Amino acid sequence: MGTLGILLSLVLLMYLAYRGLSVLLLAPLLALLAVLMSGEAALLLPTYTQVFMKAMGGYVIQFFPLFLLGALFGKLMDDSGSARAIAHAIVARVGSERAILAIVLACGILTYGGVSLFVVAFAVYPIGAALFREAGIPKRLIPGAIALGAFTFTMTALPGTPAIQNAIPIPFFGTDAFAAPVLGLIGGLIMFVLGTWWLGAQARKLMAAGEGYGSHADEPAAADAGPLPGFWLALLPILVVIGLNFLMAKQVLPNIDTSYLAKPEFGGLQDARSLIGIWSIIVALAVAIILLVVMHWKRWTDLMKTVNEGSFGSMLPILNTATEVGYGTVIASLAGFVIIRDLVLGIAPGNPLISEAVAVNVLAGITGSASGGMSIALKTLGAEYLAMANAAGISPELLHRVAAMASGCMDTLPHNGAVISLLAICKLNHRQSYGFIAMNTVVFPLIALATVIVLGTLFGSF
Repeated sequence: MGTLGILLSLVLLMYLAYRGLSVLLLAPLLALLAVLMSGEAALLLPTYTQVFMKAMGGYVIQFFPLFLLGALFGKLMDDSGSARAIAHAIVARVGSERAILAIVLACGILTYGGVSLFVVAFAVYPIGAALFREAGIPKRLIPGAIALGAFTFTMTALPGTPAIQNAIPIPFFGTDAFAAPVLGLIGGLIMFVLGTWWLGAQARKLMAAGEGYGSHADEPAAADAGPLPGFWLALLPILVVIGLNFLMAKQVLPNIDTSYLAKPEFGGLQDARSLIGIWSIIVALAVAIILLVVMHWKRWTDLMKTVNEGSFGSMLPILNTATEVGYGTVIASLAGFVIIRDLVLGIAPGNPLISEAVAVNVLAGITGSASGGMSIALKTLGAEYLAMANAAGISPELLHRVAAMASGCMDTLPHNGAVISLLAICKLNHRQSYGFIAMNTVVFPLIALATVIVLGTLFGSF
């Protein structure tokens, strides 16, 4: 009954989240349902306060700075006009005749620099709509192009990306955001090349069949926010995020004395490796935010409003993910989970990379969240994977990259919040566009993930 309760809880979480119910309510309720079905009715309240809330709070403590600074950076890039300036410049350089490539590159550069995928979608969609209309490309391909640039290679594969999906494995494996850089680049290149090729082929096929952009109501109007900043000025904060993140993670922080961390007030840590990667991203984003404010000082019409909206914009994403972590911790505490854990760990027992990829993929698909699914998987199984990897001579950096890339495959099933939001921004529905999204965010990332696992198994981390 305990295992059945866990499976029923997972199914209900996926179904009810797809129906639009908030995981802030679903996660604790369904976690307690699993406890109830395991025959532990007397432990409902202790489980909620001492297991669920403790795990949820711990996640917030650990990752809140990244959510806060990331959301604030994205809002500043948006309100300063920098995001749109970069998108316009890329379109001008690539050419409107290569509209799909231009949109993918624009989204990729912005998200690789730390701009929220929601900000990117809002900033790039009007430009994409104008380009696709001019070129006669069916509008229903736009979500696929934006998703390819914003939800895939820059989120999970490219080394150094400040995306939360690339930060979550850091404390579990003692790595940093640049883990397995060449393998990450190979995986990212596979997603980019396959995605742009396939979207281009689909566009040619649909246009040859007589389908054009189409007639659509409520088309976006061009934003009128005065002159935009120059391309390099707009790009500078993104370069700072990437460059400073690398410098702090590889040169500065590893060489400072962190012996004070052994004191009780700092958690009694004997090794700073689990913190250096997160510290590096915090420093990089904080410096880039200050730079943005100073560079565009005369552009701010209401800086306080921008800062407040950016800060508040971090709250719901982190609480959603943290509640899913609390849910996963409760599930892992149940006796019935032992069967599921042993089943997952038993997949390719000589190669924890495969088991890790399956676990993260399944949980990301169930929760509809890359960060939530990966957090649950690593919270419950991360220590086992690290021990298995050490025994098999597999680098923790390879575990990091596989976990991050696996989180970005099955997460974008139809109930995923980012997918729903993207379709709403583009004023399209699942029937019109989800197939184009799924190929770019599920199928091609799975191919890239499999390639990285094979290469990492044969040649190790590089």
